[in-house]
Amino acid sequence: MNAIITATELASELAGADAPVLLDVRYQLGGPPGRPQYEAGHVPGAVYVDLDGELASPPGPAGRHPLPDLAVFGEAMRGAGVTADRGVVAYDGGQGWAAARAWWLLRWSGHPDVRVLDGGLAAWQASGGVMSVDKVTPPRGDFTPAPGALPLLTADEAASLAHRGVLLDARAAERYRGEVEPIDRVAGHIPGAVSAPTTENVVEGGTTFRDASELAKRFAALGATDDAEVGVYCGSGVSAAHQVLALAVAGIPAALYVGSWSEWSGDPSRPVATGPQPG
Repeated sequence: MNAIITATELASELAGADAPVLLDVRYQLGGPPGRPQYEAGHVPGAVYVDLDGELASPPGPAGRHPLPDLAVFGEAMRGAGVTADRGVVAYDGGQGWAAARAWWLLRWSGHPDVRVLDGGLAAWQASGGVMSVDKVTPPRGDFTPAPGALPLLTADEAASLAHRGVLLDARAAERYRGEVEPIDRVAGHIPGAVSAPTTENVVEGGTTFRDASELAKRFAALGATDDAEVGVYCGSGVSAAHQVLALAVAGIPAALYVGSWSEWSGDPSRPVATGPQPG
């Protein structure tokens, strides 16, 4: 099934008998918390999910956004009303990075029907979608995470994949080249990785994905096709989830290195490459 849903399609589904569970995953790195924004207005029926507290474990050697404790994640999803037999739609207030993290975690942990609202809250409002300030208390869900439904990479596996397959670096190109590093300990990239900024997944100046055919063409130019072994990393496993989502839209399976550069660069024993990619 398609991994994304348009605002118009979502409005139609919400009016039907089998409306999906809605997750509001607004998040901004270094910015204000998302809950006050959610409380000031959200898609009717949506439940707020905290990326830092419910979709990740505390920062540490495994990176800035390690995988969440499964008990914490499962409890958060059940509290949000997520069940095994009802679809889920996640959205955020940006280009879909945080929503993609929720999408990836749910799919990885076994939920079969998860989509991201294409264009997020901006697309919802632009389509005439109403906003609500009502407190949402959904019926408790029954979802129990069962990890392994999507491929996951360790640091060693990412290093190996960079040489036998295609490892995409989803960060900004200047961070890949090692010209700047505003967050992590060391500037540069995993040796053998290919620069593929996540921001190029969406239409210029907007928040919606490029067409599937356009995405497929973009990724093919980077060596990522449906018959290649593909992996993705970023700074901390958030924007890379959006890249995995974009690849899914293009029909290309990909593995996620959740620890990403924040884990890799935190280990002084791991090699670091700088400069533009060869060729």
